[in-house]
Amino acid sequence: AEMRIAAVVCFIYALAFTTHADVYFKEQFLDGDGWKSRWVESKHKSDYGQWKLTSGKFYGDVELDKGLQTSQDARFYALSSRFDSFSNEGKPLVIQFTVKHEQKIDCGGGYVKIFPADLDQTDIHGESQYYIMFGPDICGYSTKKVHVIFNYKGKNHLIKKDIKCKDDELTHLYTLILRPDQTYEVKIDNEKVESGSLEEDWDFLPPKKIKDPEAKKPEDWDDRAKIDNPEETKPEDWDKPENIPDSDAKKPDDWDEDMDGEWEPAMIPNPEYKGEWKPKQIDNPNYKGTWIHPEIDNPEYTLDDSIYKFDNVGVLGLDLWQVKTGTIFDNFLITDDVEEAEKFGTETWGATKGPEKKMKDQQEEEERKKREEGEKSKKDDDNEEDEEDEDEDEPEEEEHTEEPPEEEEEGEDDTLPKDEL
Repeated sequence: AEMRIAAVVCFIYALAFTTHADVYFKEQFLDGDGWKSRWVESKHKSDYGQWKLTSGKFYGDVELDKGLQTSQDARFYALSSRFDSFSNEGKPLVIQFTVKHEQKIDCGGGYVKIFPADLDQTDIHGESQYYIMFGPDICGYSTKKVHVIFNYKGKNHLIKKDIKCKDDELTHLYTLILRPDQTYEVKIDNEKVESGSLEEDWDFLPPKKIKDPEAKKPEDWDDRAKIDNPEETKPEDWDKPENIPDSDAKKPDDWDEDMDGEWEPAMIPNPEYKGEWKPKQIDNPNYKGTWIHPEIDNPEYTLDDSIYKFDNVGVLGLDLWQVKTGTIFDNFLITDDVEEAEKFGTETWGATKGPEKKMKDQQEEEERKKREEGEKSKKDDDNEEDEEDEDEDEPEEEEHTEEPPEEEEEGEDDTLPKDEL
């Protein structure tokens, strides 16, 4: 009996220390058109781009890799999904999803926004206030970054670090971890790419220290490390003009002073010119070093240990702009468990990334072969035409009585269409 009681006590003790993972939101689009009942399109604008469910041109698993794809070029997109609201107070917050820019994206967003639960989903637009914006953003060669933006006291704050995003055509896993100790971590493909503290890497709070407004550099503070040598004086014969009249120049015979004005010889560089005289520099005997402005505690700074906290998380939105369309979003997860997110990423993206790349490589190989065959075919056609041209130019043999057939002019239609990659 005592052993049984001890075992029960141990079990209860173990339970007390078992962390329970909360999964607030998960979306894998595994039920066909069922997503349409869970996602709401904004009506703020009448011409938002349309979404379609697809696994794309290449994939690891045709069903598992189905996600929402942008389908119309040069459009804004605004779609969102609601879940039971929660606060992340005292717990980690993990936001994770996959993005696949299979269209070789030139300019467009691949990020998500996390909104408060009181958001009107039918009116989401670019100015709708959100809690967090996270994910890749690409535009041209200069912008290829991962956004990590937090709303603090009604203002959006961008991270001060530059986090590079993936810009190829394969699926990639993006993870943001926000911890109650006010640290964060960004992972791409389950590997850490950036981390740090909220206070240091964003300008949420005013600086802890400021320059003392009362302090001023003393008037007799000499911060010149070097000074002119006072012992030196400029030599008397130093000053010579930079340019002098050319002594070899002669007035042209046909020079007419009434018409051409007074003749003056051209100026040439003076070989005796020595430039501007400067005394040599010596160490300044009165040098006190660089004056450092003393700092004091900033009276406007107040420690805030709840920057990380969002009280009413309830909506995930895809609110973005795309020029060249075709991005696929999938495998959304919002949880309080870092290990759960990593495991989910491994089971989804991790399981299909290899087969996806294999299919893409095979497609590229087939396209390359078609291209080469097309080029070879065109080359052969060109060679045949060249041979026929040569036959025309050769002198006629005795037995050759027929005229060679007239050739049609080669038009632009014979050129191969440019492959669309």
